[in-house]
Order: sequence, then structure tokens, then C-alpha cells
Amino acid sequence: MLTTPRRQLLLSRLALAGWLALALPLLPPARGQGQSPDRPAGLIVLEERPGQQGLRVLGIYGPKPDATSPGLWRVQLWVQTGNDGRVRTDTVRCSTTAPMRLTNERGRWLLRDLNPGGPITPGNRVDHLVWWATCHPEQAGRDPATLQALARQLGYSGTLRESEQILPGRSR
Repeated sequence: MLTTPRRQLLLSRLALAGWLALALPLLPPARGQGQSPDRPAGLIVLEERPGQQGLRVLGIYGPKPDATSPGLWRVQLWVQTGNDGRVRTDTVRCSTTAPMRLTNERGRWLLRDLNPGGPITPGNRVDHLVWWATCHPEQAGRDPATLQALARQLGYSGTLRESEQILPGRSR
């Protein structure tokens, strides 16, 4: 049997736990592991999948046409890995004869010539997801491997040669 001071301590701890249980839902959520960073307004999610560092999310927002080059777009690319969200700007050309994506990965500028309607591999999947979402936003998030017939209807041959060039830039 509990003595009176011990019983009072136990009852006060139970009362405190009850108050905390009532108050916790009213507090703002804490940022920590498992919390995703605030995503930009207008984000179109292209791909979400689990990764080693947590959820990996790829999306675009804010596409803007280039004022001097028709068919050229600048788009913000959102790359989230776990709690870390990063933004970079990509340039995409929507031309039927020379579609491409210019991106900066790990401090290297990469110019990738694309072949909409051609084979999709793990190495070019992200390029095509970004390209389709920028050039044909109604197809955003669709598997680019399923868009071959649509690419032909839109005038893409599906026979262009894909290539990648690493452009000179600032060394880190």
C-alpha cells in the first residue's frame, strides 16, 4: 500500500500526464526526423519513392518561357531527400528536332539531348519526367515509357540520338 506522500506524487504525475495528453494536439508540430520540408507553392510532384535517407520527392514549379528563345523554358526543380529540400533551376528546350535539358548536378553542368518517344532507362528517366512536365504539363508525373505514341502524334520521331555533355564551369 502506498503511503500518503507517495500516493500524492503518483496522483500529481498522473494529472500532469493527463494535461499533457490534452495539450499536445494543440501545439504546433515540431520539425524533426520524419517531417518533410515546406514544399514550394504550385509544386507538381513528378515522382515520390522511398530512399536510403528517407522519402525522395522530385517535382517542378514555376516554369517560365525564355523571352528570346521560343521553345526554351526555365523551371525550378525541387529535389527532396528525407528532411532536406533543395531547389535548382533547369533549362528545357521543347523543340521537336532538338529537345534537351540543361541541369546542374553536384556542381557540374550537364547538357542532355533527349529523344521523346524513345527508350526510357534508369539513366534518362528523370530527364524525361522533367521534360514532359515542362513541355507538356498535362503529362506531368506520367511514366515517360508510356508516352511513345503521344510523342509521335506531337511530331517527335522517337529516333533522335540521346547524348550528354559535361560543360565547363566553376570548379569546386
